[in-house]
Amino acid sequence: MVIVDEIYKILSKEVPKYQVPIVELVEAQTKDPFKILITTILSARTKDKTTAFAVNKLFKKVNNANDLNKLKISEIEKLIYPVGFYRNKAKFLKKLPGVLDNEFNGEIPAEIDGLVKLPGVGRKTANLVRAVAFQKPAICVDVHVHRISNRFGYVKTKTPFETEMALRKKLPKKYWLKWNYLLVAFGQNLCRPISPHCYECPIKKYCKQVGVKISR
Repeated sequence: MVIVDEIYKILSKEVPKYQVPIVELVEAQTKDPFKILITTILSARTKDKTTAFAVNKLFKKVNNANDLNKLKISEIEKLIYPVGFYRNKAKFLKKLPGVLDNEFNGEIPAEIDGLVKLPGVGRKTANLVRAVAFQKPAICVDVHVHRISNRFGYVKTKTPFETEMALRKKLPKKYWLKWNYLLVAFGQNLCRPISPHCYECPIKKYCKQVGVKISR
């Protein structure tokens, strides 16, 4: 039986043992919505270690949207390399100050409808920024959240968007803010896509192991 309250409680104790995802690390260090937004954009389809390297370089030059205005696209490319799709992301960052000024009086919006209007921000990024930067209820579903929520049998969905909608209906709202953080860290360290470490999993008795082939 899937008991989400127990799963949440166990993972809340388990996950702090791991290295935290980069967006949460930036939040803990800065509490800055601008830097959290930039980090989230750069982290898309990029490993945390690579993202951390890039944001450390970038934030030595950039502390706010106005600083991006002062840089050429080629300079931004060099600062954020080697994140995935760095050329496209550099273009997004260069456009960001103008959109913020024209649409939001220079402020980072806290609502999903506003966030998705920003360059390079899709629904997953918008949900993560809303939850991490503003501590407002949102469910960010990436590959880890989608996979693990299905793996232990809490939802039965085919796409991350379907998973988000299912979790919105089913997951208690008090768990929304940390669901992504817990499952991403858990998925990166223990509940991996291939050969998950089920034999040492702290939530094994609550997991239906959907789609898992046990080799041990």
